[in-house]
Amino acid sequence: MTEELTLFSDSVARFFETEFAPHQERWEKQGHVDRDAWSKAGAVGLLCASVPEEYGGGGGHFGHEAVLNIEMNRALVNFGIGVHNGIVSHYILSYGTEEQKRRWLPRMASGEMVAAIAMSEPGVGSDLKSVRTKAVADGDDFVINGAKTFITNGYHADLICVVAKTDPERGAKGISLVMVETTDLPGFRRGRILEKLGQKAQDTAELFFDDVRVPRANLLGPKEGDGFAQLMQQLPQERMIIALSAQASMHRAIELTSDYVHSRKVFGQNLSDFQNTRFKLAECKTVATIATTFVDQCMVRLLAGELDSATAAMAKWWTTQKNCEVVDECLQLHGGYGYIMEYPIARMYANARVGKIYGGSNEIMKELVARTLD
Repeated sequence: MTEELTLFSDSVARFFETEFAPHQERWEKQGHVDRDAWSKAGAVGLLCASVPEEYGGGGGHFGHEAVLNIEMNRALVNFGIGVHNGIVSHYILSYGTEEQKRRWLPRMASGEMVAAIAMSEPGVGSDLKSVRTKAVADGDDFVINGAKTFITNGYHADLICVVAKTDPERGAKGISLVMVETTDLPGFRRGRILEKLGQKAQDTAELFFDDVRVPRANLLGPKEGDGFAQLMQQLPQERMIIALSAQASMHRAIELTSDYVHSRKVFGQNLSDFQNTRFKLAECKTVATIATTFVDQCMVRLLAGELDSATAAMAKWWTTQKNCEVVDECLQLHGGYGYIMEYPIARMYANARVGKIYGGSNEIMKELVARTLD
C-alpha cells in the first residue's frame, strides 16, 4: 500500500459508505443496483481504474482494483465492479484491437456500458471446455446460439464477453471469446434475475442467444480458437479478486464481532470477558492475518507478472474456505442475533458461501494445485 493507494482507499471507502451503503437494503430486495449507480461510480473514477488514461480509465494498476474490492467488502456492498473492472476490461486490454479498446473501454469507464462475462451454462460450470454455446461464422458475422446462467451484471449488461465454440470439433481449441453489444440486439434476451442465498444486490441473470448476429470483428484476439488459452491466462487475476474479497471479509467480520461482544452482557458481564470468546476471536484474527499475508505476497507477484495459476488457486480456495469458517465463528458469538438478517454478520454469512463456488469451484482449485505434485 503506497501513499497514493492509501488516499485512493480513503476516497473509495467514503464513496461506498455515502453513495451505496444507504441503498443496499432496497437493492437487495429488488435484486440489482440502480442503473445510475454505475454512472455515479464512473463519475468519480471507480470504473476501469486500472485501464490506461488514453482509453478513458484511471491509469492505475491492479493494486487499485484490489483496493476497490477490499473497501466494497468492508462497506458490505454488493456491486459487480470486480467483473466489470478486473475481468472484462482486462480481456479487452490484453486481446482487443486498438479499435475495440477505443470503442468499448471509454464507455465502460464512464458507466455508459456495463460489462459482463458469460462463461457458465446450464449444466456447465467450472468445466469450460464443455461449453455448448456456438458462434458460427456466416459471412462477416457470427451467429450465436446458446444459453448462459449465473451471469454477474447480466441484468444491466450492455457489453458481454461470450465464451462460445467457433469450431465444436476441436474441443478446447475451438473456443473463442466474442464481444456482444446487447442494445436492441435481435435474438438476445435476458431471463430472470436469479434469487440467490447471498450477494442479493449484485444481479445474477440468465441470458439467451437465439440466432444472434454480431460482427466477426467482435472476436477477441487475432484468430478463432484462442479463447480457452485467453481464459487460462486471465483466471489467476479473477481468482485474486475473490481472494482479496475473502480476506477483507474476515477482518470485517472480526471487527463487527469484537464490537458486539464488548457491548453484549451475559450473566452480568460482557461477553468479551469470557475466555471462550477471547480465544475464538484470537483464532479468527490469526487466520485472517495469515490470509492477508499470503494474499499480499500473491499481489506482489501478480503486479510483477509472476503469479502462476497454481498459487492463485491456492489463494482462492484457502481464503474462501477460511472466510466461511471465520464468519461462522463470528456469527456464533452473536448468538440468536447472528441469525437475524438485520445484523450484518448474517448477511456476511450468506454472502461468503459462494466464494467456494464461483471463479472455479474449490475442488477444481485443489486439482490445479495437485497437478504440480505429479
